[in-house]
Amino acid sequence: MRIVVAGTGASGAIYIQRLLDALAAGNHEIHLVLTGYAKQVANEELGTLRVPEGCIQHSDKSMNAPFASGSALFDAMVVVPCSMGTLGRIASGTSDSLILRAADVFLKERRRLVLVPRETPWNLIHARNAVAVIEAGAILLPASPSFYTRPATFEALADTVVWRILDLIGLPAPNACRWQEAG
Repeated sequence: MRIVVAGTGASGAIYIQRLLDALAAGNHEIHLVLTGYAKQVANEELGTLRVPEGCIQHSDKSMNAPFASGSALFDAMVVVPCSMGTLGRIASGTSDSLILRAADVFLKERRRLVLVPRETPWNLIHARNAVAVIEAGAILLPASPSFYTRPATFEALADTVVWRILDLIGLPAPNACRWQEAG
């Protein structure tokens, strides 16, 4: 699969790290775009974001990426974590950064776009923006980890969200112990 992974400045850098780790285990073409704030948050929360070998990195300030055009075929885009500011800009159709332009392309081309907000609680503006992106064709997956598998570490807890992301883009979760098997 050809996949765009984008990260914005919301807390939750563990989710993008675990997703990159899971995708790197497969034979996928991964394109990574991080906002400046995403890099800052990743440094604060993780120390260093480990970018898998072969992952193609792009600047959010450049439009020189193949997925910024609808003529380039990509299978999925995941914005994780997705700040409420990014969600609002996607909802309004602004395209003044690579992440926003790519999200706009995925929506207009009816390609899979998964947005993973971590922020809570929401105000009415957040809720209306969420409805707008869903109506436009995005999948909204709030980063709400599950406890069915009795995760013992932060990584295992974050993986419950990453498994859902993988399911939504049509990939199996690597070495995942589903909750049905945990009992």
